[in-house]
Amino acid sequence: MTNAAAVSAQEVAALRDSVREVIRRRGDHALRDAFGSASRYDADLWTTLCQQVGVAALAIPEEYGGVGASWLETAAVTEELGGSLSGVPMLASAVMATGALLLSGDDAVCTQLLPDLADGSRTAALCWSAHQDWNRSGVAADAGLLTGTANYVINAESADLLVVFAGSAADTRPATLHYVDAATAGVDVTPLPVLDPTRPMARVTFNDVPASAVSSDPGVFSRLRDLTWALLAVEQVGGAAAALDLTVEYTKSRKQFGRVIGSFQALKHRMADMYADVETSRSIAYAAVEAIVSGAADASEVAASAHVYCSEAFRRVTGEAIQLHGGIGITWEHDIQLYFKRAQGSSQLLGQPHEVIAELSANL
Repeated sequence: MTNAAAVSAQEVAALRDSVREVIRRRGDHALRDAFGSASRYDADLWTTLCQQVGVAALAIPEEYGGVGASWLETAAVTEELGGSLSGVPMLASAVMATGALLLSGDDAVCTQLLPDLADGSRTAALCWSAHQDWNRSGVAADAGLLTGTANYVINAESADLLVVFAGSAADTRPATLHYVDAATAGVDVTPLPVLDPTRPMARVTFNDVPASAVSSDPGVFSRLRDLTWALLAVEQVGGAAAALDLTVEYTKSRKQFGRVIGSFQALKHRMADMYADVETSRSIAYAAVEAIVSGAADASEVAASAHVYCSEAFRRVTGEAIQLHGGIGITWEHDIQLYFKRAQGSSQLLGQPHEVIAELSANL
């Protein structure tokens, strides 16, 4: 992961522009069409992003069919997709599942699985979480068979491949890594109702399902959690920035007492605070990604800090956005309520901020 090819700032900017253009061409109704579909994701958009832009291949080394860039380039794409709330499995497949396989260091498994994930011909979902506990696995592995239930699995209902962190009957901490085809007998995927319709989740139950093992060390889970926290923080930055942009545009057009409300000093101050939240979040989120890419000694602490700060900032920004939009902000027709819901939902992933703070404090 530290041998990635150098990518210039101009190339990253071009990458962002390409993602924006693909999303723009999908049209204004694509987002709602996606989460209203049976699979709750935009398969056509994902195929286009993978084949024309190569978004899923960025962090994958060339020997596994990828581009051989780094997680920084993946972060740039993740921010853009977070800004549009696009219904694609970027976090689930290209970050979490792909990241787990790469971090495992199992060359044979990576050679077998990653080329299809890189070109988008298959998608993957990562399974492990016990009910209301992201630090425990609800799935146990015994003699090559998986049994149990993984909760809150992102994009599971559209995934072709399931990558599973499993514990054991004696120790439920996620320790061993496995993969299984989603269509295997004994695998049951149950879509869950969600607050955030743009982030589909499911409950995945395994009933004595034969799975292939991935060679890895016990530290893979904690390293993957750090990576996911960092990339999720970047996604939250994209969402917060988009919510701010929507709010600024609305206050430029909405009139009250014969003046556009954006001209009121009190509202200017509130939007200035929103801007400060967005920019501070961007700094810490990218600092976390850079720490992980460079292998910094404090990468885990920085990633946890990014998760806490960006989760809370995203919720503050979208909460203010709802207030400044007034009544229209809570209507189904306006997109700002989708950003508010994304902020609430994303802050719960891999541990709520107060839980992460408690864990950090306990480790001091």
